Amino acid sequence: MPASSPTAVPSFRGRIGCDARSGYYAAPHRYRLHLSPSCPHCLQIAVTHRLLGLDDTLPVTLLPAVPDAPDGGYRALRPLYEASSHQHPGPAVAPVFSDGWTGTIVSTHTPDILRDLARQFGGHGPDLHPHGAEEAIEAVGRLCERGITRAAQRAGESGGDPAARDIALAALLRALDVLEWRLGSREQLLGDELTLADVQLWVTLVQLDTVHRHHLDATTVHRITDHPRLWAYARRLTAHPAFGSHLDLDGIARRHHAHCRGEEAAGAAVQIVDWAAYARHATPEPARQPG
Repeated sequence: MPASSPTAVPSFRGRIGCDARSGYYAAPHRYRLHLSPSCPHCLQIAVTHRLLGLDDTLPVTLLPAVPDAPDGGYRALRPLYEASSHQHPGPAVAPVFSDGWTGTIVSTHTPDILRDLARQFGGHGPDLHPHGAEEAIEAVGRLCERGITRAAQRAGESGGDPAARDIALAALLRALDVLEWRLGSREQLLGDELTLADVQLWVTLVQLDTVHRHHLDATTVHRITDHPRLWAYARRLTAHPAFGSHLDLDGIARRHHAHCRGEEAAGAAVQIVDWAAYARHATPEPARQPG
C-alpha cells in the first residue's frame, strides 16, 4: 500500500436528535468538534462546519497535523476516549464530536457527524443534505471512496500484480469520467447548490493530487488531468473561503510522509492543481448583517 491504514478502533455512533427526548439534541455550545484538517475525514467536517456558519454555536479544537501519541492517536483525546469507553482499546483518533455536558464522545463516525451538522445544526446555513437527495449523496460517497481513493491506492501499489494495478487504474478513470460528465450540465455535483456530495468530492480530489499522485507514474497522472471540468470545479471550490481556508497543504504532506509505506513514482513531479494559489485568492465572505 502507498500508505499504511490507520489502526482500526471501535467507533462511537451517537446521533443528534430533534429534541430533549432524543438524549443528544442540538443545544448551542453543548458540543465540540476535535479536528485535524490534514485528515480527509476531519477536513470534510471542517468545511461543512464553515459552510453552515457554526463558529458561534459549535466550537472546534484543532489538533496537530500528525498524531502525537506512540499508538497513532492524539494524547489530547485520550481522556475523552477513556471517559466514553473504559479501558478503550487502540488509539484516540480524530475526528471526535464530543458532549461538553457529560465529557464523553457522541460520535467518531464522519458520515453521521456530517448529516447531523447539516440536518440538526444547519438551520441558518445552506441545505447541504436536502431531503430527497440522501441516496445521491451516499452514491457520491461510495464513488469517492471506492472509485477514486481505493482505486488510486491500488493503482499506486509498488510491486504486486501489474494486472491488478491496471484494473484499479481503469476503475479510477471510469469514476473520473462519470464526474466529468455530471459537471458538464450543472454548477455543483447534484445541481446548482452545494451539498455534502461536493464537500466529499473536493476533499477526495485534494487527496488524489496531494497524496495518491505521488505513487502513480507520470503517464497515469496526465490521464487523470484529462478531465478539465472536474479540475476546474476543484479549483473553483478551493477559492471558496469555506474550502480553501481549511486547506493545510504542509500538514497533509507531513501526515502522508509520517504514514507512507510506498515508493514515490514519477507522478510526484506532475502537480494537477496549484492548491495554494487558489486558496490564497479565496473570495472574502460578505459581512453578516445584524438580524
